[in-house]
Amino acid sequence: MIVMQPVLEISTTEGFALWPVADVKPYSFLPLSGRLSPTEVGTALMRLADCNDIDPSPEDDDRPPRPADPLGSFLHGLLTLDTLFAAGGLRVTDSSRGISFLPGCCTGLEDWRDWHEVLDGSGSASFGHDPDPLAERLGDTVRLTVDVEQSDSPVIEVSVTELRRLLSDAERDLIAFVALTADWTARHLPDHAASVTSAVARTLALPSKP
Repeated sequence: MIVMQPVLEISTTEGFALWPVADVKPYSFLPLSGRLSPTEVGTALMRLADCNDIDPSPEDDDRPPRPADPLGSFLHGLLTLDTLFAAGGLRVTDSSRGISFLPGCCTGLEDWRDWHEVLDGSGSASFGHDPDPLAERLGDTVRLTVDVEQSDSPVIEVSVTELRRLLSDAERDLIAFVALTADWTARHLPDHAASVTSAVARTLALPSKP
C-alpha cells in the first residue's frame, strides 16, 4: 500500500512553554491532518512559528519591530513575513516494501504543489538534499527515487492516476489541519487566532478559510 502524507520536520520541543506541546522525537516528521491531538497541533504550530522566527532587518525589511512580550515575539515572524517556510514536505511510504520517500534538507511544505510539475509540467521535481529525492514521470508511471546520489537507491513506482489521487488526499489532510488549527487557536491563542490561522494557511499554500 502506498500512502502520501504532508509532514513537518520537528527539531525539538524541549524547553518550550508558551503553550502545550507533544513529546516528539527530535528531527522526526509529524504528519499533518485533521486527526492530530491538541498537543500535536501545538507542536506543529510551534515548529511553524520557529521556522519563521527571523528578526526584522532595518536595511531591507519594512516589518514592524519585534514585540517585547514572549508570545508576540515568538509569533512575530509567522505573522509578518511575506514569504513563509515550513520545514518538511510530502512523504510517500510503500508499506508493503518498507520504503519511504522523504523530503530532504532545505525543502519546505509550502512548495508541496511542485508535485504537480511532475504530472503536468516538466515531468520531474527534486525535493531537497541529504537525501536527494527525485520524482520523475515516465509515461504513465512516476518513479520516486529516494536518493539519486546513491546508485542502489530504493525506488517507489506509482501510476500517474494514483499519484493524482494521493495528492488530492494530501491536500485534504492539509485543509483539515488548517481547520483544526482554527479551533486550537481559538482556545489557546484567542488574541491571535485569526491571524495565526491565516498565516498557517498561507504557509501551506491554501485558502485562509478552508
